[in-house]
Amino acid sequence: MISTIFSFRRLVFFFSRVLLKRSKSVHRNCSNAHASQLKVQSYSSLIQRLELSNHTLIFDVEGALLNSSSLFPYFMVVAFEAGSLIRALILFVLYPAICLVSEETALKIMVMVCFCGIKKKSFRVGKSVLPKFFMEDVGMEGFEVLRRGGKKVGMSDLPQVMVESFLRDYLEIEFVVGRDLKVFCGYFVGLMEHKKKTALEDICHCQDGKMAFPSIGISSLHKSVDHHTFSLCKEIYLVSEGDKRKWHQLPRDRYPKPLIFHDGRLAFRPTPLATLALFIWLPFGFALAIVRAFIALSLPYNVAIPLLAFTGMQLKLSKHNSLHSDSKPKENKPPKGLLYVCNHRTLLDPLFLSYGLKRPFTAVTYSLSRLSELLAPIRTVRLTRDRDQDGKMMENLLNQGDLVVCPEGTTCREPYLLRFSPLFSELSDGVVPVAMDASVSMFYGTTAGGFKCLDPFFFLMNPCPSYTVQILDQVCCVSSYGDGAKSRIDVANFVQSELGKALGFECTRFTRKDKYLILAGNEGIVSAGDRPYNY
Repeated sequence: MISTIFSFRRLVFFFSRVLLKRSKSVHRNCSNAHASQLKVQSYSSLIQRLELSNHTLIFDVEGALLNSSSLFPYFMVVAFEAGSLIRALILFVLYPAICLVSEETALKIMVMVCFCGIKKKSFRVGKSVLPKFFMEDVGMEGFEVLRRGGKKVGMSDLPQVMVESFLRDYLEIEFVVGRDLKVFCGYFVGLMEHKKKTALEDICHCQDGKMAFPSIGISSLHKSVDHHTFSLCKEIYLVSEGDKRKWHQLPRDRYPKPLIFHDGRLAFRPTPLATLALFIWLPFGFALAIVRAFIALSLPYNVAIPLLAFTGMQLKLSKHNSLHSDSKPKENKPPKGLLYVCNHRTLLDPLFLSYGLKRPFTAVTYSLSRLSELLAPIRTVRLTRDRDQDGKMMENLLNQGDLVVCPEGTTCREPYLLRFSPLFSELSDGVVPVAMDASVSMFYGTTAGGFKCLDPFFFLMNPCPSYTVQILDQVCCVSSYGDGAKSRIDVANFVQSELGKALGFECTRFTRKDKYLILAGNEGIVSAGDRPYNY
């Protein structure tokens, strides 16, 4: 009797194991009500399809849109920009272990290192920094397929706060489904919620429960397609690594929305090898920045310029032959200094102009840290943001000598010019436009949400930072035309267009306020009661 009971238990255990394996196998193969009708095809056949506007495309962001399959660079950006150098170092040290574990475990490790202890309210890296790195990794072929689709649903294994702004704001993807992060007392705890289960039926179906558009799924060949969302698809197309190797980077002129503003210090994609180079360079870069700053602050131009060139800094200067005004000088007025009008790339713009012409200037600034004012080798004057008061101040400074002004009011990294404040056009009979461009390879020397006092130091930490300075022909201002032939805004727009032509940059109507609202969530306020204004 006992032997019969044991035999029956073994038989039940055997059949339960068989059924369990069978159910897992069926789940892995997307077994559901319409599994027999599901078509799994290669990605190349999807490219050849002409009509996709009547289909909903449910695509895997990492597998079907981005060229690179590695998530490490994006988490390194979060660790470095939202965290600290120590957090980035911890993530880099853990990289070998991350490579040895499963994808899901590796993702959990990186989320824990990068997000634990970060304040949710102040996390803006997903909106201000990461879109640049994502956009530079978008495959043109994958993007063109998505552009032809009707509704588009982006599925990502990354946290929602990392990918949502990139997909919605820059690629115009209607629906984004990522991973939610757990929050305690307003801080991320470094843990993810279970895969987000959204009512995708509401996205893909009409109110009567019928399919609004036939759904097509696009995923990666090395990923399983058992995600609950892909069960809505009639067809699934798989992208192989061979397909991705044939993809090209999406050109800047094909971006659905131009990438004008972005923040952060890293000027390169932090792959594992590039991150290793970063940590090796940091001690040398720190020492080199101190040496360069000491040379610039303490030595005369003729000595400092060759020494700075020896340390790797480059300055290319070109100027036109004509530097005179076409208008006649007014009688009974003392001669004024030249007014140099520059576009704004970094806080060092006036300094490089001074070194290029080998003479000191006075520079007016909108917001400069006290430390930068104390260390500046040229005279700097802070504007009050009161138009009448600033106009009188700048006119007095012009009576004392040459003056440098950046009418954009803030820096712009990309090949765009922001709207010029027209105040400068009323101060002098003529102005000298100066086209400035800066090039860095490791660190950006500007920031909207970080410590602005460190901006020059980060620029000097680059191995071979370079500046290009083009001094253009002098432009007549409002007072030179008479009878209101040209308004101050016309002159400002003309100077902006001339600088844009010289640099090959596109002129925009964006302002300083627009930049800070996008990148920092404020209006660029420096102190209490200080408000941006337009001249």
